[in-house]
Amino acid sequence: MHTDDTGHDLRHHGDAEVRDDGAALVDLAVNVRADTPPAWLREQIAGSLSSLAAYPDGRAARAAVAARHGLPVERVLLTAGAAEAFVLLARALKVRRPVVVHPQFTEPEAALRDAGHTVDRVLLRESDGFRLDPAAVPEDADLVVIGNPTNPTSVLHPAATIAELARPGRTLVVDEAFMDAVPGEREALAGRTDVPGLVVLRSLTKTWGLAGLRIGYVLAAPETITELERAQPLWPVSTPALAAAQACVAPRALAEAAHAAHRISADRAHLVAGLSAFADRGVRVAGPPEGPFVLVRMPDAAAVRRRLRELGYAVRRGDTFPGLDADWIRMAVRDRATVNGFLAGLERALG
Repeated sequence: MHTDDTGHDLRHHGDAEVRDDGAALVDLAVNVRADTPPAWLREQIAGSLSSLAAYPDGRAARAAVAARHGLPVERVLLTAGAAEAFVLLARALKVRRPVVVHPQFTEPEAALRDAGHTVDRVLLRESDGFRLDPAAVPEDADLVVIGNPTNPTSVLHPAATIAELARPGRTLVVDEAFMDAVPGEREALAGRTDVPGLVVLRSLTKTWGLAGLRIGYVLAAPETITELERAQPLWPVSTPALAAAQACVAPRALAEAAHAAHRISADRAHLVAGLSAFADRGVRVAGPPEGPFVLVRMPDAAAVRRRLRELGYAVRRGDTFPGLDADWIRMAVRDRATVNGFLAGLERALG
């Protein structure tokens, strides 16, 4: 367990809810798209297995990612998932005052602490809809980390608001792991070269169901990429993961992801409408949610979560996120049939 000084378990993630005795549960705890990876992607990955005797060569995948964002290859670094990128940032960059904007994915803070940094927090408030106020970030912060759309709040911050955080001498890290689940990727900063100190992280594991393969990438100024690359071991991304990266940024995949983003929006609206029926029992959805998951406040959430488990549904506890307490639950957006079953279970769990 990796707890901070306020008792948050920063290394608790949604997969803990569906391990061991949770493996048989309907999974609304993990934010990976359910019907993935598609057959064509599995075939591409399987096709790479015949060349496992050779060391991985990441050049083609790196060029494909660069082309997908209209960037030169010097601005791209492939990583073993976005999680590796957080470790590289924490270890490689010379940072005096890192600030993490919470509630958000806890791994960036955990990586910074492990690297010996003292981390300051900016806590966004429910009363503001967990929206970013750039003025809340200390002026002398030389590393700022924020998610967009943010896990677990599902808030999509305007790109212009995030860009206001940029300063000379400051590294601005934007975790866009879920941006391809937003129709049109509106508010994305990936591909921008006019924002000083900008570092954008992308994951290919969420939309494509590749959490077991570990593949993501960093987009940043060439000198930042060089620093991060120095901190990486040799051959950090496996040949199957490189094949997946190349496949996932191809036009066919981008079209499929765009289609999935619209479907997720419709399925999320169905989930939110269903949850709003429990408003008289104190159930409130944070937001409006824009990601492939929703954050929900309810009385006695820990007991409701336990009862949902007994009824066969796993959801993600919210109290391991700084800025949230035990009354919060995060749930992934699933198809209508799954959501309808879950809502019936929630009705029973709420008593």
